[in-house]
Amino acid sequence: MPLETSLPHDAALQQQTFWRKVVGMCDWPTLALFFGTATVWAMALMLPAGWGLLAVVGLVLALTLHSSLSHEILHGHPFRSARAGTALGLFQPGLLVPYLRFKRLHLAHHRDANLTDPYDDPESNYLDPAVWHRLPFVLQMVLGFNNTLLGRIVIGPLVGMVYFLIGEVRLARAGDPHVMRDWRWHLPGVVLSLWLVSLSVLPLWAYLVACYGALSVLKIRTFMEHRAHEHAAGRTVIIEDRGLLAFLFLNNNLHVVHHMHPDVSWYRLPALYAARRVRFRARNDGYIYASYAQLFRSYFLRAKDPVAHPLWRED
Repeated sequence: MPLETSLPHDAALQQQTFWRKVVGMCDWPTLALFFGTATVWAMALMLPAGWGLLAVVGLVLALTLHSSLSHEILHGHPFRSARAGTALGLFQPGLLVPYLRFKRLHLAHHRDANLTDPYDDPESNYLDPAVWHRLPFVLQMVLGFNNTLLGRIVIGPLVGMVYFLIGEVRLARAGDPHVMRDWRWHLPGVVLSLWLVSLSVLPLWAYLVACYGALSVLKIRTFMEHRAHEHAAGRTVIIEDRGLLAFLFLNNNLHVVHHMHPDVSWYRLPALYAARRVRFRARNDGYIYASYAQLFRSYFLRAKDPVAHPLWRED
């Protein structure tokens, strides 16, 4: 009799343990946001003719959020399994940046000692002064405009993609074993995305405009993320914004928090910042802004930084 009564109890414990493991294998809020973002993307494509402007706006929002979610994937969310995360990340409806290239370069960017280094930080916006002074005057003008917030929004995606692709070609020619493989894994997702777009009434050119628009929105985030500073701790920004842009960037406006705790999920960053606000603000030596509105007021038509790294000598 005692054995018979213990069996249901043991089965219940095993079932409870199983579901705890299932829940623990996945970051469910992030996965739910993935499904929500995919739904918005699909609904934008399904809008009838005559709703093109609304479709493009919806696609810009969805593609921006999808890019931010791709950033979450490479940091281990929503799946603990790297293979599962890669399978989710390979489909990039934004078309232009392969997930595996983004992952490889972004993780290199997280070596904080190299932040803003023109050679060792893949996401640096600075140039070696010696390189800068050899550039043609017209290119210097273009890059100078790109260092204003308006320029970063308007031409930033084009400038960034040109430099990115030049770097990719150089790496491929030098025999880098990852570049061509990563691009090959990217192409099926591009084909699938374009096929799905072809099934909608939205013209291809309008979808490409949405892809560019999403990159423009993302350039608002990257415009301020880092600055040249003698100490690595002072190179990463805090923007205490809780509006639409902060959501689209998944709280990466609290960028110093992310760099110090890259494994923490996006929805936990605000609470972590609030709990240790004094420590984070002291760490980055005053590189703090109240909101993105403040950034627009300060840098919409004015360069935040020189293009040439201000702490490097030309020699």
